[in-house]
Amino acid sequence: MFRPLPLFIGARYTRAKRRNHFISFISMTSMIGLSLGVLAMIVVLSVMNGFQREMSSRVLGLVPHASILGVQPLDNWQSVAEAALKNPAVIAAAPLTEMEGMLSYKGAMQPIQVSGIDPAQEGKVSIVGQHIVQGALQALQPGEYGVVLGELTARRFRLNTGDKVTLIVPEVSSAPGGITPRMQRLTVVGIFKVGAELDGSQAYIHMADAGEMQRWAPGQVQGVRLKLHDLYAAPQVSKAIASGLGDAYRADDWSHTQGSLFSAMKMEKTMIGLLLLMIIAVAAFNIIATLVMVVNDKGADIAILRTIGATPAQIMATFMVQGSLIGIVGTLIGGVLGVIGALNVSAIVGWLERTSGQHIFTSDMYFISSLPSQLQWGDVAIICIAGLVMSFLATLYPAYRASQIEPAMALRYE
Repeated sequence: MFRPLPLFIGARYTRAKRRNHFISFISMTSMIGLSLGVLAMIVVLSVMNGFQREMSSRVLGLVPHASILGVQPLDNWQSVAEAALKNPAVIAAAPLTEMEGMLSYKGAMQPIQVSGIDPAQEGKVSIVGQHIVQGALQALQPGEYGVVLGELTARRFRLNTGDKVTLIVPEVSSAPGGITPRMQRLTVVGIFKVGAELDGSQAYIHMADAGEMQRWAPGQVQGVRLKLHDLYAAPQVSKAIASGLGDAYRADDWSHTQGSLFSAMKMEKTMIGLLLLMIIAVAAFNIIATLVMVVNDKGADIAILRTIGATPAQIMATFMVQGSLIGIVGTLIGGVLGVIGALNVSAIVGWLERTSGQHIFTSDMYFISSLPSQLQWGDVAIICIAGLVMSFLATLYPAYRASQIEPAMALRYE
């Protein structure tokens, strides 16, 4: 069977023959290094994708995807919700009133974001009802001034259901200062835990109680909370709905409140990816060292090939084939092992925990009890392409040096 000369000789040089066992060993270490680099990048980026997915489902499951807020309190939020639901990007809508204040208990205080909700409607747009660990969200009844707090807040104040706390909210008045604090006694009727920072900064009361604290008319709310199919389309969708309703409405979305968190997570993934890419770069430098030694070792062979008619381009292609084969095999092995590792990382960590008797992730310390992983084939493709490209580039200089060897000088001392 016919095979091109560079491919035949380049493939032959990758196997150990006579004197070059050490060179073959260096080739093997280069291949292993490249495989480990690709493996590490795929697994680490998959784990970061898993963490981002968990944070998205928890944080963005609790905060509004988008909101349509009135410049003045809304008398009929149902009409706004009906208008929003006509947009195909909207899944559900529910009333919402938001306030910022201070929570006080036995002299201790902390800032708190309070959302006035309708417990019967909240399940359509939020996951808070699925994460109640004490009490119930349905225990929020109008006029009873109940509150559902996050687990971190309850732990900080050592609260349980039935305890009384004081909510302090600012109120515009005609006093010389312009703002006076208004205090309201609340009863803890539930505690939720989603395993994120919001467990220490979010609280829920009934929308009727929120309206009463704002001195609004019965039934008035601040706006309507929306749940969307595509989170990243929230700015465009909310602005389109608000502009369609008129100047009396404005749009808000999760990117204003939580955008910095997800931007930081994206930047962290990018920086870690670049750092791990250095492992592949080191393996590529090993390929350069391997080929340089091969060229020095095969000087006589190169001279003989030149004397029987091989062109400099064929000599260069021969060593490019050898280096590229190392890169291809190393990248494929690392890619396959990386995909297997990313798909089974949770099982691997669980096995390590059972074997060692130590818990790597505990729900008491972290917001998860297992290591999440989400394999994205786009990441795998980019990593493998990067490995192949760097491996190919690493072959250029040694192959060029080989093509420049003069037969007479190489055979002079043979």
